[in-house]
Amino acid sequence: MKKIVLSTLGHTWILDLDGTIVKHNGYKTDGVDSFLPGAKEFLNSIPEDDMIIFLTSRTEEYRILTESFLKKNKMRYDHIIYGAPYGERIIVNDNKPSGLKMSVAITKGRDSNVDIKPVYDETL
Repeated sequence: MKKIVLSTLGHTWILDLDGTIVKHNGYKTDGVDSFLPGAKEFLNSIPEDDMIIFLTSRTEEYRILTESFLKKNKMRYDHIIYGAPYGERIIVNDNKPSGLKMSVAITKGRDSNVDIKPVYDETL
């Protein structure tokens, strides 16, 4: 289990979709998406006040299929960005003057379990 320690401030979760939350290209090979083990539990553990942004290399032609799957499974999100390039995803952010690190990066194996556990520390 990958534990990440976070402040109690609101967060922005930027999550890749294929191979991270759902089976990579399952919507093409199986005709439907399927959650990876632990993905639904992980998504449901994100506080309601946090923002969820999905990134995907899927083209706009898969918008209805993708959003229908998420809606059917009662998965909340704020935005989905389609057509993201296949290369690395880079986040650049500044730290708070208090020293709080304002970005966290987690890389996981493709189609592996989603075993990320946020822990909220009120002292941060």
